[in-house]
Amino acid sequence: MYTLCSWDNALVCVCSLFFPMSLSQRAYCGRFAPSPTGPLHFGSLVCALASFLDARAHNGTWLIRIEDIDPPRDVPGADQAILKTLARLGMTSDVPVVRQSQRYALYEEALRRLIQQGLVYGCACSRKEIAAVQTELGLPSHVYPGICRNGTHGRPARSLRIRTSDEVVGFTDRRCGSFSENLERDVGDFVIKRADGLWAYQLAVVVDDAEQGITDVVRGEDLLDNTPRQIFLQRKLGYPTPQYLHIALALDGHGQKLSKQTHAPAIDNEDPLVLLNAAALHLGLGSLNAKTPQAFYAAAQEYWTEKYLD
Repeated sequence: MYTLCSWDNALVCVCSLFFPMSLSQRAYCGRFAPSPTGPLHFGSLVCALASFLDARAHNGTWLIRIEDIDPPRDVPGADQAILKTLARLGMTSDVPVVRQSQRYALYEEALRRLIQQGLVYGCACSRKEIAAVQTELGLPSHVYPGICRNGTHGRPARSLRIRTSDEVVGFTDRRCGSFSENLERDVGDFVIKRADGLWAYQLAVVVDDAEQGITDVVRGEDLLDNTPRQIFLQRKLGYPTPQYLHIALALDGHGQKLSKQTHAPAIDNEDPLVLLNAAALHLGLGSLNAKTPQAFYAAAQEYWTEKYLD
């Protein structure tokens, strides 16, 4: 059973306990899921606005999930700063905000189910060892060469990997079109629990999207090639697959993605309408030049509907 995202859908949620529904039968639910590794920057604003507009255009529910499963990188107070900035820009979650750090039991249960299927194995490899074998075999740096697939040969396991298969996993993105990968060849067996004991993004995001009833994922196109891995996990766990829309990234003057790693500046003190109009322009919605937040969102939703729903 997957929980829907609105109290208005409570009856539908109860019914789904007994009559499981496909995603096409369920009310739209989208999300914005920032990591609290620093304040909101323009690149994150673009993603937040895109997901918010898509939810509103579908007359659906929009939620915020704080993805705080990497404590060494988290900045104290960043989650509240992000929520405050979003609220100042007119975007608030339709349901109480959840945090991944409070959901470890859900990830443990998903891991247990994958282990029962014989899909999980321990990996003793260090990054240095993996890189050496990749070089020897002429593999790209993102493809795990399967060193521990048949055992760690007496060495203690550091991380947990999921065993992929020789099959093509694909989907049709609402903006980018068809995309597919042969996971065994193009990615290899990927980590679902890290060597430091923390949960890997791929597993956590799949569990959370399913448990929160997410029907549509709108996010940056840098995550496009993550999607086949997530669909693979969804299938193994019996979860429905959402629709995906990967938007163009906001780049800096050097052509790099705006991110906290590239020191993108915070936007918490900038004029809301200036920011919103700039984000809409980046999303291809034109120069709205709205004078009030209400006028901005009315116009932006109309343009979004024409671009992605009609």
